[in-house]
Amino acid sequence: MSKPRENHREDVAGRANVEDTPELLAYYEELERFDAGALWTVANKIEPWQPKSSSIPVLWRYSDLRESVLRSVDLVTPEKAGRRVIYLNNPGRRDVSAAVGWLYSGLQVMNPGEVASAHAHSASALRFIMEGSGAYTIVDGHKMTLGANDFVLTPNGTWHEHGVAADGAPCIWQDGLDIPLVNCLEANFYSVHPEGQQAVGYPVDDMVNTWGNPGLRPSENQWSRGYSPLLKYEWNKTYDSLSNYARATDGSVFDGVLMNYVNPVTGGPVMQTIGASMQMLRPGERTKAHRHTGSFMYQVAKGEGYSIIDGKKFEWRERDIFCVPSWAWHEHGNNSSSEDACLFTFNDLPVMWSLGLYREEAYGDNGGYQKIA
Repeated sequence: MSKPRENHREDVAGRANVEDTPELLAYYEELERFDAGALWTVANKIEPWQPKSSSIPVLWRYSDLRESVLRSVDLVTPEKAGRRVIYLNNPGRRDVSAAVGWLYSGLQVMNPGEVASAHAHSASALRFIMEGSGAYTIVDGHKMTLGANDFVLTPNGTWHEHGVAADGAPCIWQDGLDIPLVNCLEANFYSVHPEGQQAVGYPVDDMVNTWGNPGLRPSENQWSRGYSPLLKYEWNKTYDSLSNYARATDGSVFDGVLMNYVNPVTGGPVMQTIGASMQMLRPGERTKAHRHTGSFMYQVAKGEGYSIIDGKKFEWRERDIFCVPSWAWHEHGNNSSSEDACLFTFNDLPVMWSLGLYREEAYGDNGGYQKIA
């Protein structure tokens, strides 16, 4: 007796539509003995008409998570944990510990005087500072001081470590990595620094002072690596740039006033597999809905508002984090009539672009706005 099996038939010309018969079922079992199978039994499943993300939209409220994140300080040390992080686990991606798609994210906490040891890995990483003072990161000997809403890179293959100065305050930041993607590609390596910590070999914040000057590039400094030499993007400069741009543009009907963090050498994304941007929603602004390939993690850097994702409304406020899965309809709104709202996001768009997989579509009904389910 042949065992029951999945059937993904579609009665559409050009799609697999083979009816099961006792003879075929026996044939499929015979193929399984050789670790093989008939493509037409799974073709419609593995080649869908459009992307079908296993991720679901999730809003992680900072007010819910903060106390639990801080509690981890009393339970584990950076030395034992490697990195003291509470990671964000999308219900549809728990098998790969992803927050959305092939992106990982978590909240890391450190107390004054603590240091997380130096390591390196194939995964690219970023940090977005949420609260505290005295935080710093060292990347390949370059030390950067960090404040709220600063965005810092720890690119793939670089030695990196984090700490909080003894005279600082407890710090929490959001981590973002492409660990699930690199693991999917079976290309992840991990190394621990032989001396535990790395020496600081340059003046503090040297990369910001060298590469972080708008419209200017050092005449003698050559950079050929695949990631941005501007390892820290400061909040004050970012917000000033958004504010200036807002005076010169109506913005995007889908994203408001949006600016990408870029590699100052190439003008391209900050890292080869992860891109990032900051967008401003002006008072009372509501964007229209669209969808695109690529997975997005958002953090509310300023203000409060809402996002509608595949017909479900998510109300957010400062420090909340939410995700938009690939090919999900989404739009955003600012609840305030007097203050702007700013959303930081990191994404896998560099992968979509480099592989020729990016597609975008505007929402055509209801004047471009979704109906809330």
